[in-house]
This record gives sequence, structure tokens and C-alpha cells, in this order.
Amino acid sequence: MAQRVLVAAAAAFACVSANTAQAETLKFAFQGTLNALDPYSLNETFTLSALGNAYEGLTRRGADLEIEPALAERWEVIEPNRWRFYLREGVKFHNGNDFTAEDVAFSVERVRSEGSDLLTRIGSEVTVEIVDDHTIDFVLPGPNPILHYEWDTFYIMDKEWTEENDAVKVTSASDTTPNYAALNANGTGPFKIVSHEPGVKTVYETFDGWWDDAPHNLTSVEFTPIGSDATRVAALLSGELDMVYPVPVQDIKRVDSNSGTRALTGPELRTIHLGMDQMRDELLYSDVKGKNPFKDIRVRKAFYQAIDIEAIKAKVMRDLATPASLLISPFLYGRADEFERYPYDVDAAKALMSEAGYPDGFTVSMDCPNDRYVNDEAICQAVAAMLARINVKVDLVAQPKAKYFAKVLASGGYDTSFYLLGWTPGSFDSWNILENLVQCRDDSGAGGAFNLGGYCNAEVDALKDKILSENDPEIRDELIYQAYAIANDEVSHIPLHQQGLAWGVSDKLELVQRADNQFKFRFVTKN
Repeated sequence: MAQRVLVAAAAAFACVSANTAQAETLKFAFQGTLNALDPYSLNETFTLSALGNAYEGLTRRGADLEIEPALAERWEVIEPNRWRFYLREGVKFHNGNDFTAEDVAFSVERVRSEGSDLLTRIGSEVTVEIVDDHTIDFVLPGPNPILHYEWDTFYIMDKEWTEENDAVKVTSASDTTPNYAALNANGTGPFKIVSHEPGVKTVYETFDGWWDDAPHNLTSVEFTPIGSDATRVAALLSGELDMVYPVPVQDIKRVDSNSGTRALTGPELRTIHLGMDQMRDELLYSDVKGKNPFKDIRVRKAFYQAIDIEAIKAKVMRDLATPASLLISPFLYGRADEFERYPYDVDAAKALMSEAGYPDGFTVSMDCPNDRYVNDEAICQAVAAMLARINVKVDLVAQPKAKYFAKVLASGGYDTSFYLLGWTPGSFDSWNILENLVQCRDDSGAGGAFNLGGYCNAEVDALKDKILSENDPEIRDELIYQAYAIANDEVSHIPLHQQGLAWGVSDKLELVQRADNQFKFRFVTKN
């Protein structure tokens, strides 16, 4: 059911064969930067999307988001706990090295190593056995029907190239001394990165040795980060750029009415939410000393009920958002409509604050990116204004995503008390949400690595483990429902909305807008 919805949601346009159209350069901009090229540095959609044009996984997702073979031609479960992947022969890395099972085994160990932000791509208890140069087995501790669901963004690296360039250690999101792999790329994908100035410009060229047919007609791609909404849109309207995203919601009509451009809009799978530090005994950034108010469910619920989500939808998002009751899109979980948001009720929120011992509120800092999600800083400003109605003073710390992620993720020591985050489950499955955002964790990030606030419930964790190995879809959906019900009752997080997609595109382009907001150059033709 979810996949059929995704097919309908993806705004697909017919691709023209490269040999029937003139080769072209694509110029595009995004609101945020592309910093490290290390494919394991940052588990963030734009970074993974940008690098996914140069690197590839054993699997990939097509225009309709269905899983397709990529570096693995096929795979099978040969024993209940053993998956065998048959690797594609004749594949070359951009530097000419052969792709083999050694590269896969190396990448498995590297993606699970210190500094990696993609630890959940493959469990620590999974072992790898090389059968021959183009066959590799994954031996699991138990059944796992979704082992490969998010391997399209688990990119395979060249073992020889990485070791030769002393780049085996992953450059983390907080690392200020990037290694060779953070500044250079060597994948197997349809485009190779030929120059990279972090935060300034990245240039790709077509890789003529790609193993697959190339439906695009591009010879090169130039990416420029443009943080200013006005500048980004103006560059599209003037013809300086071929594609920009996101388009501010207030500029969608302007882009559509301009001669030569159009706005592509549609639902996105990402859920924007708020999180609170429920782990420390005292908040890092608050005037409350000696205790942590977020450990009290009444405070968490008061914050939830103080937020007027319909006002955010109408005034901040200009109706390009769908209020959320869970941390997952209803396109991805059929029972999501059985949950409701806690009602907006300032009086009830004030009463809860008084019951918790904070009738006069308190002060807390809020971390927010200002160039990552649609209107992210404006959302945080609106939330701060709404919380002021229950006497909570929010000190907003809004900064570019590179600094934001370096601060709030595990590599930065989860240096936050209250934050905004967006999440698209890479597997398009609820287990990903429970594993990454809800599962208990320790200070190092072992466990729910993106559970920045440290919410913890052992019953939810036990349900998560059952969900991973359960093959019966009805039983699995019921287990998922139980886990969400507990987390929702305890206000583990405050879901806000699923933001809408808004891309600005030149009429010269034909492309695919996928509901996961990944921009794949291989689907682009320029007339």
C-alpha cells in the first residue's frame, strides 16, 4: 500500500536517452552546504543524495522508490539467518580499480567504525563472509526481513584507494581535521566529483565507465549552496540556475507564473519534530538547577499542548505541511490515522506546568538549523513565541546545519537541551524510527544514535527487537502500534508535521521528484 502511494507521490517525468539529446551542464542550488565527501560522515538526506550520484550501494531505489539491484545483481536468503549477495562483475571505481567483495567487506567494517554517522545501516552482530570475488554472505544473529531496506544509502568504498590515502578513519560531523576521503571521492556511480570546495562549490562530470545505461544527457553538474531564499529563487528566475530547492512556500506562485520555470510540489516523507533532553539529571542550558524539568511527563505534555500546529501550518508553512501525530508519515504506516495529536490548549498546558512545579515557567535554550528544513528557523521562532504563553523563555540558537549537527549529534556529545530535527526513515519502515529516534542510548550514541534527547523505555526497545524479526505483516503492524502508543503516551518527542516538497525547475529540464527528497542526476535531461 505504502509503495503504491509513493509511486503516486513521485512526480516522474519521462527521461530522454542520452544519445538522442544534446549533452548539457546542469546547474543547481540547495539551501545548505555539502561539506565532507566521506559517505559515512553525516546521515542527512541532502548529503546522502549528493554523494549518491558518485557512490553506490549494493541496492538502489528507482524513480518510484522501489528497491532495485545496483552493485549487487541479485540476492537470496539461502538459510534463515544467511543472505547471499551476488555482486556485479566488471564494475570499476572512478580511479579504474575493480569492484570486488573485498570492498564490500571493508565498507561494512568502516561504516560500523568510530565516527560513522551511519552505524545503523548494518548491525554490529552481523558478520560478513566472502565466498569469492563477486559473492558475499551476511550472517545474521536472527531473522531480519528488512536487512537491505536502507542499503541504497550505504555506499561502497574502494578498500585499496581508502587505505592508500590513509582515510580508513571516518571523518565525523564534528571533526575539524578532515582526511582525504572527506575532500575527495572515488565511487562507482554515474557521476564523478572532479572538484570540491566545502561550502562553496562542487563539480561533477559524467563517468563514462559506469556499468549501467545512462538515461540522462548531462556531461557535468555544478552545485552551489545558496542560503538566501531570495538569491536562490532569483537565480532560477533569471536562468542562471536550472534547478533550486527548496523554494520558499511564499515564492511558489512566483516561480510558477514566471516564463520558463515551474514549481514542483508534492508530499515528502520527512517528519519534523521537537526533542527534549530527558537523560541528564540537570539540563545543560536552563535556569533550572539541580533537576531536569523534561524528566517530568507533565512538562513534556505542556510543551506539546502549547504548540498551535495549525497556526504553524497556515502562517509559517503556507499550508505546505501536514500536521503529524507520529514520527512517521502516514504514507509509510497504515495505522498512523489511529493516533491523534494532543490538542492545542494553553490553559491545560499552564495547569500541567503548575502541577509539575513550574507555574512561572523556566528558561531553556533551543537548537535549530537555519538552512536544513523548510522554514526551519521560522518554525523554531513560532514555537518559542507559543511557549512564551506558558511562561517558558526560549533562547533560540539557530545556525547553519554544519554547526548544528556538529553540536547536537553523538560526535558533539549531544550538546543540546531542546531541539528541532527532521527525519525520513531510510528503510521507509517504522523499525528505522524506533531504532534511531526512540531506542534507549548511552552517552556515546550506542543504541538510538539520533535519539538526541535520550528518551528511554525498555518495553519499547523489546518491541523494536520483535518488530525487526517478525515476518507476519499483521503481527508486525500490531507490535509497531504498541511501540508508538507507549512513546506517544509518554511524549517521547513532539511531532510537528510532514513538510511538503517544493522544487523550482527550469522548463528546459525533465527530472524525477522523489518523495524522499533525493535529487538523482541520472534521471535528468536538459533540452
